[in-house]
Amino acid sequence: MSEHTGHARSVPDADASAADNGVRPDTEGAPVTRVFGIRHHGPGSARSLRHALEEFRPDAILIEGPSDADPLVGFVAADTMTPPVALLAYVPDSPARAAFWPFAVFSPEWQAMRYGVDHAVPVRFCDLPATTVLAAEDDTRTNSGDPLAALAAAAGYDDAERWWDAVVESVPDSTAFDAITEAMAALREDAIHTESPGSATQPGDATQPRDAAPPGDATQLGGPVQPGSAAPSSGATPQLETSSATAGFELPMPSDEDAATLAPLIVDQHTLVREAHMRQVMRQVLKGGAKRLAVVCGAWHAPALTGPLGPAAPDMRLLKGLPKTKAALTWVPWTHSRLAAGSGYGAGVTSPGWYHHLFTETERPVARWLTKVAGVLRRHDLPVSSAHIIEAVRLADTLAALRERPLPGLSEVTEAVRSVMCGGDETMLRLVIDELVVGETLGGVPEDTPTVPLAADLRARSKTLRLKQEALARNLDLDLRKERDVERSHLLHRLRLLGIGWGTPTVGEVRSTGTFRESWTLRWEPEFEVSIVEAAIWGTTLRTAAETKILDTAGRDGVTVTELADALETALLADLGGATDGLITRLDAAAALDHDVTHLLSALPGLTRTLRYGDVRGTDTKALIHVADGLLVRICAGLPGAVTGLDTDAAQALRTQIDAAHTAISTRDDEHATTEWLATLQRIADRDDVHGAIGGRAVRLLCDAERIDDADSARRLAAALSIGNTPAAKAAWIDGFLGGRGLLLVHDRELLRRIDEWLRALDEDQFVATLPLLRRTFGSFESGERRAISQSLRDTGSASITAASPAAIDPIRGQLALRAATAILGAAG
Repeated sequence: MSEHTGHARSVPDADASAADNGVRPDTEGAPVTRVFGIRHHGPGSARSLRHALEEFRPDAILIEGPSDADPLVGFVAADTMTPPVALLAYVPDSPARAAFWPFAVFSPEWQAMRYGVDHAVPVRFCDLPATTVLAAEDDTRTNSGDPLAALAAAAGYDDAERWWDAVVESVPDSTAFDAITEAMAALREDAIHTESPGSATQPGDATQPRDAAPPGDATQLGGPVQPGSAAPSSGATPQLETSSATAGFELPMPSDEDAATLAPLIVDQHTLVREAHMRQVMRQVLKGGAKRLAVVCGAWHAPALTGPLGPAAPDMRLLKGLPKTKAALTWVPWTHSRLAAGSGYGAGVTSPGWYHHLFTETERPVARWLTKVAGVLRRHDLPVSSAHIIEAVRLADTLAALRERPLPGLSEVTEAVRSVMCGGDETMLRLVIDELVVGETLGGVPEDTPTVPLAADLRARSKTLRLKQEALARNLDLDLRKERDVERSHLLHRLRLLGIGWGTPTVGEVRSTGTFRESWTLRWEPEFEVSIVEAAIWGTTLRTAAETKILDTAGRDGVTVTELADALETALLADLGGATDGLITRLDAAAALDHDVTHLLSALPGLTRTLRYGDVRGTDTKALIHVADGLLVRICAGLPGAVTGLDTDAAQALRTQIDAAHTAISTRDDEHATTEWLATLQRIADRDDVHGAIGGRAVRLLCDAERIDDADSARRLAAALSIGNTPAAKAAWIDGFLGGRGLLLVHDRELLRRIDEWLRALDEDQFVATLPLLRRTFGSFESGERRAISQSLRDTGSASITAASPAAIDPIRGQLALRAATAILGAAG
């Protein structure tokens, strides 16, 4: 649990609070400040904080988060703002530099914002601004250890999460913040302080590359989540991941053995800089006239914010010279799975679905939860009855009583589910964990939320086409004969072109061999919000952005004919008419200059597919036909020379390209193109200096096209198996002739007989040398084809035996033979 730990200390009365914050209590109406140290994304902390705020009735609230996000707090009041959501900050000129600050409905910070908007109380953020967070070039933080682990170990627990859940989360109490802050203060007294003036100028925690570990959570203690992060940051301040506090909380003293096994707690320079900024904001709010100030922060920071604030000069020195950059901030949807620690979110929680349930279901939460579990298992056709639910509730309550817990926690409920509902089956339990304990809820933000024009266009197009952004994957089958489905296809292809993988092409459940159907799997990821910002440099609408990007890619030096053909196919699929002409011109010029036949062969199938898609989508393909015909002319002219002098690997690769080109030309069904292509294959088949893999395949393709009859193919096979060729060359020819298509041997017994005779005539060394290639050839046949070949051999024998027909007797020749035999025997006698 190497994240920020947040809890707080409540000030018992106005005089003590005023004294703690450096305000003299002898003045009537002196300001009162209460610091609430919370655990980020903890439902108990959220509920306790809400009760504490209702009791305290603040006139100003400060929340740990980027201080330049204050203008966005007003959007929290919108009806369409639905957690989980996140603050997104990015550098407009370099959108890849971005960070998220996520919030769930059970996040204490979210409840503080809701309280503020519900009661017209000003709410501000107090942590380092995003302009500083995104400007830092290096992450100078150190591994600060986990204060929760220290407290859990001192209490005799080996799992900090289980300890916190048992001691705090199960018994929400608004009076517990003092005790938690006191515990954190005691831990900080023994922590290592790494105060380095030089590092104070590099405090940012959002500077890691997109694939790096996230520095922590933004709703937590200032560490935003990096797009594409995969593991928690070692530099994140410890964060309490569950929440809530209990009255009478006492700090246990860790034993020497426990202390030796725990990572040391460290208060690094980054933490000090952040806390200095928080105190400065507190001074500003108090100076602005606030009389009852509530500060909501991670518990690890609470001791640094309580007590007298003291003079501002030391904090100003810490904050002097911090780097800054331009930053834009907005709200974006988030998901529960991205709050899970298992997803790599450094300040996450392991069970966001469970925490959401605890926060929203206050009456009989265990029984209601187990009812949801039963529903999940029933949806997967697993037998679960109401009796299972009753027994699971009883078992969970019994386990909680044995463990001296006031209420069953997630561990007790999970054990009850495993034993009663799943019968000990971990696979069934995994379904519950994935769909309920973690969950996959996607939040929503108001339509008038500030955003880049490209995101606004996507939002509008999605609404028009009725494509809903969902966190759970769902299949979408499109019928391209319908106008709306065509538009949906265009949208998804444009997004893929821009690097936004909302939709992934897949094989649909509806079987169809036509080109009028497309199948997609849709799943929205929060990181796509950053991808949209990055793609905004190409244009303000999806169409213009996709056209600009694809033309830019096609215009780069070194782009190949194959890449241009693929780009042209993509442009047609995405209906990018503004880019089609430019791509065709670029492809025609590149094909004219490219003398490598393999490049041209690779481009031909894609270009043919483009012609087919153009037909079904009603696109003008005259220019494409001209390019395709020119490409085929160059291929037919250069292919006979390209097949000379190839080794086995090169021949196999070229054979694959020839197969693809043959399929493409056959699909196009153009008489002139087909004639030219088959004439080229005929020239290759007639040569005896071509590698067998290509020569055999040319004969086979001509045979399939009925340009070579069975007798001619049998003659060519006999020539290939003649004595003059090596066993390896013979095997290569057979592989080229038969590769992947065993039905020919099933129906042509003569070919089967010739191959069988050749195999039976091989001596042991020759057979061993050719076995690998032959095994690959026959192994590519389908199982039914192999069985049919075996049956044919059983029916006719290992080799065809021609029945001896009665020969006509010639008496004259017989007499000659008898005289010759008599003379020989007489001479011998």
